[in-house]
Amino acid sequence: MKPPEDPPTEHEIGKRTFLVADVPPLDVDGVRTLEVGTGLWLVAFVALLPFYKSLEDDGRLWWLWTCLSGFGLGLIGLEYCRRRRAARTRG
Repeated sequence: MKPPEDPPTEHEIGKRTFLVADVPPLDVDGVRTLEVGTGLWLVAFVALLPFYKSLEDDGRLWWLWTCLSGFGLGLIGLEYCRRRRAARTRG
């Protein structure tokens, strides 16, 4: 077995020593994550719609509006991340 060409970087913090491998960072822009999260908020909103009356009777109608707010904020975040990704690819 051959030894690694470049040993990993060592960082000492307090009494601990941490090894940091030399790997390239992932190119994650967050678009897919926001798409999935926004879709899940929409699914939850639609799933709760048939229970509108029982949610209202139990004082839990806020569940429905929380899902709708999560969906709306997800759309705003999605647009932000798409613009950021486009700006990164241009520059």
